[in-house]
Amino acid sequence: MSSTPLQRFAGRMFARSTDNDAPQTEKALRHVAIIMDGNGRWAKGKGLTRLKGHREGVEAARRAVRVAKELNLSHITLYSFSTENWNRPDWEVEHLMNLLRQFFEKDLKDLSEEGVRVRIIGDRETLPKDIQTLVEDAEARTQSHNGYTLQIAFNYGGRDELVRAVGRLAAEAKAGRLDPKAIDEAMISQSLDTGDAPDPDLIIRTSGEQRISNFLLWQAAYSEFVFLDCYWPDFNRDHFMAAVDQYQGRTRRFGARPEDQ
Repeated sequence: MSSTPLQRFAGRMFARSTDNDAPQTEKALRHVAIIMDGNGRWAKGKGLTRLKGHREGVEAARRAVRVAKELNLSHITLYSFSTENWNRPDWEVEHLMNLLRQFFEKDLKDLSEEGVRVRIIGDRETLPKDIQTLVEDAEARTQSHNGYTLQIAFNYGGRDELVRAVGRLAAEAKAGRLDPKAIDEAMISQSLDTGDAPDPDLIIRTSGEQRISNFLLWQAAYSEFVFLDCYWPDFNRDHFMAAVDQYQGRTRRFGARPEDQ
């Protein structure tokens, strides 16, 4: 009887924990980030509205969060609304805003009871005031939780994040509180929205598209990518585990030569 992706994943994790020649930190899967793409095309293919596609996309996100717990991840990041998404029709943007409101109303209580820490990354200042309040409340309510962290990238863009981070560092330098010569990679990383989160080990994108779309540009420097042909509303545990299995079959070199590994 063949083993499942989860069994193979567990087997490799155990093997690494006892193999001095293959440190666990090189392949341990801590953080998975997902570009949730294809809601509209999924709906169009089924003769449904784009709104229905987005609602089914929320169900797929709930499935992904459950698998993250099963895999004992420390972080999962879901790309749900980009800074470029403001260019969509007003009715669609408002629907996406309402989906975030509904998340706080329906899902936050359960996630909090499970010990999940919730963080929203992205530019909050341009969000509606009621959503800003919901975001602050959700983070405050779950701040002390020691389960895995669910990061929702909402009104997020990698370039925008870098601009805001550099702006904060520049302001500190101008005020005399920071020596510009002291700025290094670690300081920039800490200034990003993701803060103390580890960089993503694995980034998954659905819908068959093979691009990063302004997502975690700094943090993805050495991430492994898996591109899936399924649209996001169809994404399920099997898809997630197949991506994990691909990740576990790769060698992460971080710039080193193969013979140095």
